[in-house]
Amino acid sequence: RVEKISKALGLFRTDDTPDPEFTSTLELDLSTIEPSLAGPKRPQDRIRMVDMRTAFDRDLPKLVPAGFELGGATQDWAAEGGNVPVPTGTGEVATAHGDAVITLPRRDGALNRVCEIDHDGRRMELGDGSIVIAAITSCTNTSNPSVMIGAGLVAKKAVEAGLDVKPWVKTSMAPGSKVVTDYLEGSGLLPSLEKLGFDVVGYGCTTCIGNAGPLPEAIHQAVEEKGLVVASVLSGNRNFEARIHPLVRANYLASPMLVVAYAIAGRVDVDMYNEPLGHGKDGKPVFLADIWPTQQEVRDTVASSLKPEMYRERYGEVFDGDDLWKALPVPDESALYDWEDDSTYIQNPPFFHGMTLDVPDFQDVVGARALAVLGQSVTTDHISPAGAISKHGPAGMYLKEHGVGVVDFNTFGSRRGNHEVMMRGTFANVRIKNLLLDGKEGGDTIHFPSGEETSIYDASMRYQEAGTPLVVIAGKEYGTGSSRDWAAKGTALLGVKAVIAESYERIHRSNLVGMGVLPLQFRDGEGAQTLGLSGRETFDIRGIADGLEPGCTLEVVATAEDGSTTTFEALVRLDSEVDVEYYRNGGILHTVLRKMGRGEM
Repeated sequence: RVEKISKALGLFRTDDTPDPEFTSTLELDLSTIEPSLAGPKRPQDRIRMVDMRTAFDRDLPKLVPAGFELGGATQDWAAEGGNVPVPTGTGEVATAHGDAVITLPRRDGALNRVCEIDHDGRRMELGDGSIVIAAITSCTNTSNPSVMIGAGLVAKKAVEAGLDVKPWVKTSMAPGSKVVTDYLEGSGLLPSLEKLGFDVVGYGCTTCIGNAGPLPEAIHQAVEEKGLVVASVLSGNRNFEARIHPLVRANYLASPMLVVAYAIAGRVDVDMYNEPLGHGKDGKPVFLADIWPTQQEVRDTVASSLKPEMYRERYGEVFDGDDLWKALPVPDESALYDWEDDSTYIQNPPFFHGMTLDVPDFQDVVGARALAVLGQSVTTDHISPAGAISKHGPAGMYLKEHGVGVVDFNTFGSRRGNHEVMMRGTFANVRIKNLLLDGKEGGDTIHFPSGEETSIYDASMRYQEAGTPLVVIAGKEYGTGSSRDWAAKGTALLGVKAVIAESYERIHRSNLVGMGVLPLQFRDGEGAQTLGLSGRETFDIRGIADGLEPGCTLEVVATAEDGSTTTFEALVRLDSEVDVEYYRNGGILHTVLRKMGRGEM
């Protein structure tokens, strides 16, 4: 079968096959490949492992929360009578009073803050760069037996050497398939992973989408009160701001093998080549090279423990479910879903309220207000609700009003069937910076013309009640990321009629169109800053009513509070006739339903 397909595609090769002609070629010296990570908040920001400590020191000042400072000099706590030993990460020891935060110099001249906490009955140090979450997650690399077996071998060698994970590190393992558990058990490596805290917690998305759960109270309190920049290391493929955990500001993607190693080290600002991970049972330092398996060890273990029948057995039972699943009550068979008004998980969304079979006319956007003015590289993780639900935000308040205790909030991902929860979490990321508030972090805005500062959700409701359309203004690369569907759905439900950005991520642009939101793009070289737009203006988008076609331009008039106007042209990012059809119908779903209603499908 493979041979037939390969030949049909012109990809079948033998030693007698002439080399194909390529438009370009790339030569790679395999000896130059080296371990790498990515972070602290974008998956494309690759860091060579050898540069991790330098990279963290470089990024640290930009990660410190507002209101906190790194400091600039060692504080002589010993001179004030302190007697608590605090390691500096270099073998040096300073002293400090109680739970005070001290700033200590490392041998490379960088400054990291350290404080002491009581956790799990022990007194320990926590500081900038401390790893509080280490997770082998269910993303793509847990489908690779080589790296999963490799992680198990790293764990086995570490346990044999007498190493352990640092006590402040929250560890977990969530493979994407039960087959992973089978071959880790078959290879005898699972007990070593479990001894280091990498127990199997489930199968599916966990840490990578913010389902790591809460940090221990002592750690949570120290990070929040002292403004520490703690870290996570995970084998996922997304690490955007606040996605992993709202308190963890430095998040690094790594292979499962490195996740185990960094959990043992306990911090990210470590030189894995020259600093020991810890000291073994003989008291001697143990380095990463001492516990790193050879490629032959990995190959031999994979060959002896991975069997085809594992996949046949596990995937043969994929639809069976466990006893809890089987015990769920099944309603009477019906073609229609029976909506439950009191459900906080699933509600009938208002996307089609008032919809008719008639296609509406194009309409200009008049008198719009800016719901948010955003900067560069705003991701769909900033826009779309993901991860834990804050008890202080609009979504948390909604759940409490409906009798849901904080312990049962669950996550935005689990409640994505309830638009009331999801729209309250849209633009509510704790790291989003609305320039209307001078870049203050969090999902707040200014309601105009009252000038009141409030949540984006509450402002949206007030605007919609008054019949005021809304726009969002943004910089380059608007909508990068992966939490895409609700980034567009939530935007539409908040009453946003158009987004004006310097450029778009292609799929988010398409999704905005699919929800009836008009994506407009500033002309090259222009943006809110160059045009002098503050976001306090009212916006008229003229020319829509005359009809739209792919790639046309529209006139936008921004009227300032003093009555002065700024007029500029914006490119309509309806890139095809299909886009135009979707937008005129109010979105892709409306287009499909109208066609079904008219018998065209």
